[in-house]
Amino acid sequence: MAKTDSNSLIENLKKQLSSIELSPTHEQNIGTVIQVGDGVAKLSGLSQVMYGEIIDFENGVTGLALNLLEDSVDVIIMGEFTSIKAGDHGKSTGKIFEVPVGDNLIGRTLDPLGNPLDGLGAIKPTTFYPVEKIAPGIIDRQSVTIPLATGIKAVDTLTPIGRGQRELIIGDRNTGKSSIAITTILNQKDQDVICIYVPIGQKKSFIAQTSEIFRSRGALDYTIIVAAAASDPVTNQYLAPYAGTAIAEFFMDQGKDVLIVYDDLSKHAWAYREVSLLMRRPAGREAYPGDVFYLHSRLLERSCRLSAQKGGGSITSLPIIETQAGDVSAYIPTNVISITDGQIYLEPGLFNSGIRPAINTGLSVSRVGSAAQTKAVKQVSGTMKLELAQYRELQAFSQFASDLDADTKARLDKGARITEILKQDWDRPYSQAEEIIVIWAVNNEHLKQIDVENVPQWESQFVEYVHLKAPKLMAELSQTKDKLSDKQINQLTKLVTDFNKTIAKSLTIN
Repeated sequence: MAKTDSNSLIENLKKQLSSIELSPTHEQNIGTVIQVGDGVAKLSGLSQVMYGEIIDFENGVTGLALNLLEDSVDVIIMGEFTSIKAGDHGKSTGKIFEVPVGDNLIGRTLDPLGNPLDGLGAIKPTTFYPVEKIAPGIIDRQSVTIPLATGIKAVDTLTPIGRGQRELIIGDRNTGKSSIAITTILNQKDQDVICIYVPIGQKKSFIAQTSEIFRSRGALDYTIIVAAAASDPVTNQYLAPYAGTAIAEFFMDQGKDVLIVYDDLSKHAWAYREVSLLMRRPAGREAYPGDVFYLHSRLLERSCRLSAQKGGGSITSLPIIETQAGDVSAYIPTNVISITDGQIYLEPGLFNSGIRPAINTGLSVSRVGSAAQTKAVKQVSGTMKLELAQYRELQAFSQFASDLDADTKARLDKGARITEILKQDWDRPYSQAEEIIVIWAVNNEHLKQIDVENVPQWESQFVEYVHLKAPKLMAELSQTKDKLSDKQINQLTKLVTDFNKTIAKSLTIN
């Protein structure tokens, strides 16, 4: 009897146990705050944490694990850190920091955490992308062969940029670095390029002004602004370029072309230096931590043109670096120069003398862009870069010469007109056709009789004249990928000859 009772009891227990649904348990790794200050919390007990993992604190604030030490973890706090105190707990989430991505971000201004800054309501993302990601490998890339038109004559003809390229814009403060980037974004209208503008450490007034420029010119239809202002926490300034790149990667993975502007990476390096010093990392050259080189290399290496098997999308990056007194040999400038595929160097002397954009053509270079330059633009620009370099050299020597031979005078005259033709207002991007006709005209000596001071007036009137007289030709030149045909050259020659005889007669040298 006793045996029967025990058997039935066992059977009942088996039935009860089998009916219990066991849910998987997540072992939480919980740490204790032992020190906090200036946006950095030191926690003990987080033995299983990953680099870049999100840490949740008791008060709802999140942080990012950046410094993994033997007995503690340094966490930079993303939000208000004053409410966190010693003794509070923080738990690991097992998640790497991600940002919202998707088509709904286009036209919006947001912070690096994905919070809207434009007052247009919440953002509904398609999915989330990690801010840190390993760059595509060699096999997954292809060569840069497709041009990315900036609308800036001096750039497209002398230092051209291709889709998937990383072209550095470098120069002193107030030399027009942001203007080049903004003009390039404005020129992407109807070019099927998604633009992402990432101001880092800039004034809120500047960010608001730039956003208004994009809105008024219709650029917000294809542009996303990821802003980390100067007054924002240093964490936001550190995360901003990575967040912007993660958003860019979403579109690249869809096979789209993306242009991203980092304005600027000097302030990003300063933010990282501040974070590193707060975490008591050993300081190296110029007080930067030892891994500051990796800071920008792992960012810029994510810009590329994917292979056809990977969808053929691309990220073209225009990082901006601010120099001090023209010192390009400083730590951060040299680091970024070595990572990028060329640089556009803006010279304060040229800027102050009225040459804008103030591009020093001798120090500016594009290592891959010429391969992506259209044949027509390459044809008309010819030896212009060499002629400009010779002009600058001759100009310096001619100041001390009383008598000049005919050849030297001719070189100086042509160089002066090329310099004038390359001047351009930042809010007036040129189409490929407009660039071709004015550069062709100056290189073929059709401005020889035009007074140097009247060259800008001649240029604007000539562009209007050709648009009016030969709209079909302008349409052809805007789309062409081949060299100019003999028929097109003959047509241009007739147009410029007729224009100089009639319209431009008052602009010629007496």
